[in-house]
Amino acid sequence: MVAWRYLIPLFALVLAGLSAWVLPWALLLTAPAAFIAVWDFLQTNHTLRRNYPLIARIRWMMEDLRPFAQSYLVEGDLDGRPFSHQARALVYARAKGDLDAHPMGTELDVYSDEYEWMSHSIAPDDSVPDQWRVDVGAGTCKQPYSSSLLNISAMSFGSLSARAIEALNAGAKIGDFAHNTGEGSISRYHRAPGGDLIWELGSGYFGARAKDGSFDPEQFKDNSAPDQVKMIEVKLSQGAKPGHGGVLPGEKVTQEIAEARGVPVGETVTSPAAHSAFSTPIEMLEWLTQLREMSGGKPVGIKLCVGQPHEIMAIGKAMLETGLHPDFITVDGAEGGTGAAPLELSNSVGMPLREGQIWIRNMLVGTGFKDRVKIAAAGKIHSGAQMAKSFAIGADWCNAARPFMFSLGCVQSMECHTGHCPTGVATQVAWRQRGLVVEDKAPRVARFQRQTLHSLREITVAMGLQSPWDIAPRDMRERVNGARSDAIDRIYSFIEPGALVEEPDATPIGHHWRAARADSFRRAS
Repeated sequence: MVAWRYLIPLFALVLAGLSAWVLPWALLLTAPAAFIAVWDFLQTNHTLRRNYPLIARIRWMMEDLRPFAQSYLVEGDLDGRPFSHQARALVYARAKGDLDAHPMGTELDVYSDEYEWMSHSIAPDDSVPDQWRVDVGAGTCKQPYSSSLLNISAMSFGSLSARAIEALNAGAKIGDFAHNTGEGSISRYHRAPGGDLIWELGSGYFGARAKDGSFDPEQFKDNSAPDQVKMIEVKLSQGAKPGHGGVLPGEKVTQEIAEARGVPVGETVTSPAAHSAFSTPIEMLEWLTQLREMSGGKPVGIKLCVGQPHEIMAIGKAMLETGLHPDFITVDGAEGGTGAAPLELSNSVGMPLREGQIWIRNMLVGTGFKDRVKIAAAGKIHSGAQMAKSFAIGADWCNAARPFMFSLGCVQSMECHTGHCPTGVATQVAWRQRGLVVEDKAPRVARFQRQTLHSLREITVAMGLQSPWDIAPRDMRERVNGARSDAIDRIYSFIEPGALVEEPDATPIGHHWRAARADSFRRAS
């Protein structure tokens, strides 16, 4: 006890010294926090901050961290939307050339409606080609295009960064597949690598836009002339926000974006909900024919998310009446993505890919145009299995957008609309793009596409078929309930060739055919 009595003053001296050293630092740290707390207490815009100064800010921190915590700490392999962890991991593995096999069997509940399957054969056929291509515009165009079965779907420069666009196009060049420009037109970053381009022309007519916002034929001729531009796609609508136009604020119209879109720097530009170049099905087909001629005979098609079924039938009636037709139709499902869209439109407007594709298939088959008009399918297609399911209901090739973003390093942080993308994919902020190295990412883009097509080939072989186009609706099954499944041609309606010409009322879609008019998209009275 005596010894401790002599140590107490020593401890006091040490504590005094520490306090003298620590106190200034403590004040330095606590003073800003105290200032923020007082500011929160006095401000009148946020209730939580006023009632719980400083502490309430933790909520905003957690909101910012929530997508990452959800992805890395909470989600299971099959959780996560729009794309599950398992789907993203598959793309990452294929892009990087890592092992993409899965252990221990499926994690799906095979007796629930989440499981659907392709019917394999007792006698698989491995003699099929290593890859296939599809001729678009053959017999109609002077310059038909031999397309890969998996291409990059429409994503504009402005929505994606310069480096992302350049890496995607360089990957397309390496892998010999096509890159859709999106409706923001053809930028210098699309052109530089030299990969094949599908020029998407929306209602804003960017790249072929007159000063009043209308279509400019001369600009179109100039921009469609380069050999790099292989096809033209006229966008009628898109899955993530069908029937909705857009406004690009003037502050976002930089020199590079203005150069690509053919608009003045700093000027607000609009994309109307509807096209001004046509207003009826017949006028649309006539305009598509003019575009084909002005482009020097390149394939011209349309892209849409299916909405009113009678409008699809109206296009079919106009094709029969005029003999004119697009070279392809891209079906964009409501599950498709975009950088920014009104939540209500994304969640509640538009037909999903499967049903939409069946409507387009039935219109083309029923009118006898399926052999002349190719179908491209787009909407969350990230694997060979997803491709096989689209081929089963009439697709000729598939497009993918977000999976190609994953191949660039996208982590689905859900920041596309803010400009704060952490991986430099969907942002125009220069320092955020720094981490995206084009020379590293381009081979990953090509590798993902190649491995996905290899997966499609493996499924085709397992089914004992000669090509993906041999996959029929009867070869795909889905659950009706936990006790019963059936082939999809017994769940959905698939009409016979020529049925809409010969006896439309005998088909399940006859009433939509009767409601359609070749001279108007409006319903017949």
